[in-house]
Amino acid sequence: MKLRDYQIEISEQAADKLNRLKFVYLAIMVRVGKTLIALNTAKLYGAKNVLFITKKKAIESIKKDYVNFGFDFRLSVINTESLHKIAGNFDLIISDEHHKYGAFPKPSKGAIYFKKRFEHLPIIALSGTMTPESYSQIFHQFWMSAFKNYPNFYKWANDYVVIGQKYLGYAIVKDYSKAIQDKVQKAIEPYIITYTQKEAGFTSEIFEKILTVEMKESTYKLIKKLKDDNIIEGKNEMILADTGAKLMSKLHQLYSGTVKFESGNSMILDNSKALFIRAQFANTKIAIFYKFKEELNVILDVLGEAVTNDLNEFNTTNKSIALQIVSGREGINLSAAKYIVYYNIDFSAVSYWQSRDRLTTIERSSNEVFWIFAKGGIEHHIYKQVMAKKNFTLSTFKKYVK
Repeated sequence: MKLRDYQIEISEQAADKLNRLKFVYLAIMVRVGKTLIALNTAKLYGAKNVLFITKKKAIESIKKDYVNFGFDFRLSVINTESLHKIAGNFDLIISDEHHKYGAFPKPSKGAIYFKKRFEHLPIIALSGTMTPESYSQIFHQFWMSAFKNYPNFYKWANDYVVIGQKYLGYAIVKDYSKAIQDKVQKAIEPYIITYTQKEAGFTSEIFEKILTVEMKESTYKLIKKLKDDNIIEGKNEMILADTGAKLMSKLHQLYSGTVKFESGNSMILDNSKALFIRAQFANTKIAIFYKFKEELNVILDVLGEAVTNDLNEFNTTNKSIALQIVSGREGINLSAAKYIVYYNIDFSAVSYWQSRDRLTTIERSSNEVFWIFAKGGIEHHIYKQVMAKKNFTLSTFKKYVK
């Protein structure tokens, strides 16, 4: 198997930056082939022992690419959550979905650990969505390179952010989300290589359609009672929504037919969405994205043997696949499916933009994505927010409730 011309060209540019700067960020759109570009960059750089940090579901695909394209350096692939278990003397780190370190103003635990463990090594960072919500997310992604002279985000913000104020209901706090985009871009430009699907020759378009489902009458009664009373008590279980965050979460669950009780137990209350998917997409190989764990049980109960949650089985049989949105949105190819079908929707803009593009390949001219929303449900409002590249937050939810 051979790399495409643009993949070779990008990896040559990346290897040059790596030699000069010890850090390169491949800000390349999904499905263009960041993995192969990163692996070839490692080869051109002359790495002997590479650590590739990625999502669990992407591990087998990366190992397959490594073998199929004949790379001969030593490669270790590990998921981010198991990073603390890895041992060895690596001479290059590949950090997939590097935007995961974008939390601010305080760094995430993962960002702190990554910096402490690997700041002395050359790094290839990868992401198709470097700044999904704010340019302030840049700092902790580049605090080992472009901004290594700043001891922390707050010192950096004095130079790169228009610091404002925001109201959280209980207090007024500083708002660090308004980074000065032009100034940030100028600082990180030497480290970045960008590439779009259009530049790579992709011509596929994504067509989205919302399908509305009438849920059971009992579901709407539960939702109304929870909105009115903030609590529903049964013989053995309780649904409690005594805060705005809890009410937002419970309504998100209930409109798709499941609920997690105060005890921690979960239950299927309404399988209307799963029945609708079975009828609407009968005998069609699809990829289903769900949000909550109990939703997978509904899907498996209703669709039975026609669906799996194993990627290898999906790729080697006629079965459809059901994946959790966050764990399935990055690093995997679902092009074996005819459609993507969303059982529910995530609050995150990153989840929206990345997961909907899992069908895309350079050979495919169009992708169809279906959203299954409850009639009168919260999902429609979440959809409008994430389409605008904004997360659906508690403050957004409060406007929706009003």
